[in-house]
Amino acid sequence: MMKFFAAYAATLSGLVALDMLWLGIVAKAHYAAAIAHLLAPRPGVTAAMVFYSLFALGLMHFAVTPNAQSPGWGKTLSAAALFGFFTYMTYDLTNLATLRGWPIGLSILDVAWGMTVSVCAAACGKAAMGWFVQQ
Repeated sequence: MMKFFAAYAATLSGLVALDMLWLGIVAKAHYAAAIAHLLAPRPGVTAAMVFYSLFALGLMHFAVTPNAQSPGWGKTLSAAALFGFFTYMTYDLTNLATLRGWPIGLSILDVAWGMTVSVCAAACGKAAMGWFVQQ
């Protein structure tokens, strides 16, 4: 059971760290230029905590845990990429369908990021699970 908690903690930590780097530094200006009129002055911490907790749980359920016994990384990372694709695509297509002026370029960038961060976070989880098993 501890290996699953370790993998979840690593997945969650990787997800949060990378997303904070992305949203806070790397792509901050791009998002501000594209949707400044929609951005809150400060992020809602409670909603963010719930999102990250559930997203990491989803990565664990769909990518990390089902492939825990697999010695390779391909199945885990491809499942994580698909999870990121479908979740971020759902968000961005909904925005394109419902929000006036939502930029399609932002959606493309966002979906690519969703896939990337999902793969990286799942890799953190798989690595932690593998490390814990070896101890």
